[in-house]
Amino acid sequence: MTLIVFPAIDLKGGQVVRLAEGDMARATVYGDDPAAQAMLFADAGAGHLHVVDLDGAFAGDSVNGAAVRAIVARFPGRVQLGGGIRTRAAIEGWFDIGVARVVIGTAALENPDLVRGAARDFPGGIVVAVDARDGFVATKGWADVSTVTVTDMARRFEDAGVAALLFTDVGRDGLLKGCNVEATVDLARAVRIPVIASGGVAGIDEIHVLARHAQDGVEGVITGRALYDGRLDLAEALAVAKGA
Repeated sequence: MTLIVFPAIDLKGGQVVRLAEGDMARATVYGDDPAAQAMLFADAGAGHLHVVDLDGAFAGDSVNGAAVRAIVARFPGRVQLGGGIRTRAAIEGWFDIGVARVVIGTAALENPDLVRGAARDFPGGIVVAVDARDGFVATKGWADVSTVTVTDMARRFEDAGVAALLFTDVGRDGLLKGCNVEATVDLARAVRIPVIASGGVAGIDEIHVLARHAQDGVEGVITGRALYDGRLDLAEALAVAKGA
């Protein structure tokens, strides 16, 4: 099993940004042409892309739809999209324009039947986001923290047919503190669903470590700020992931 490296494009007001700890007030702008950024990642060899409508995550509905459509139209690989996708109509709409995978977070906690139905009707297309703050699931753009543990949340969907779990340690996201590899691997070993690591990837060392845990169920890793700040070379990360 080869680790998938997902370069991240986070959208806020139509721009490419990165947040610190999910705080919308702590956004760094990296560009105003998301589709062009997607093509830069494609040119470096990326076959997968992780896109988040940050405004949508807080609004509960699509806000940066035009930017998402532009990315999907130009990026030659598979686009995974999250942020404010909380209805069946929204899920179907994104698949209709060519999104390969839809990431559901808040709605997975509040409306698990939505996830189960979508996973049944769109095999391999639904990813459940398990965002953690101190071990508990965070929702609504990480603004709220529930009383549900990460493992309990993940186990609710073991028999639902979801493609993967996207695990983010919110306290590390966008800070380059290093991905919470231990918690990611523990989750992958605890459930039968592949796990995607996210939050705080700082450099190539974590790609090496996560690639070695692909056999434990770690399917991929999402990286954003480290790429934009030049701390991680995408081509090198892809080579490490493939080589492992």
